[in-house]
Amino acid sequence: MEEMERICFQLITAFGGAKSSYIEAIQKAKQGLFEEAETLIAQGDEMMTQAHAPHADLVHKEASGEALRVGLILAHAEDQMMSTEVFKILAEEFIDLYKALEAKG
Repeated sequence: MEEMERICFQLITAFGGAKSSYIEAIQKAKQGLFEEAETLIAQGDEMMTQAHAPHADLVHKEASGEALRVGLILAHAEDQMMSTEVFKILAEEFIDLYKALEAKG
């Protein structure tokens, strides 16, 4: 149980950090700071990559027949993952939009 909680909190921390980077990237793009925005997207991506390894381990364990206890903490970690993936897509779209707006003057 402690191992599962540790993994879940790793996921929540990594996904939360990535989401914060993506939100900050949108804010930088709004200011016209596109290089900084791209750097923040890359930082968010790195945090997502770090989180995907323990997440993949959980999926592999369950696929191998190991029973995993799905509690509120794991559900929260999964929710954080999904919302962070959506934030990344939106951040990239906003950055493109702000670039287009700047190009039009």
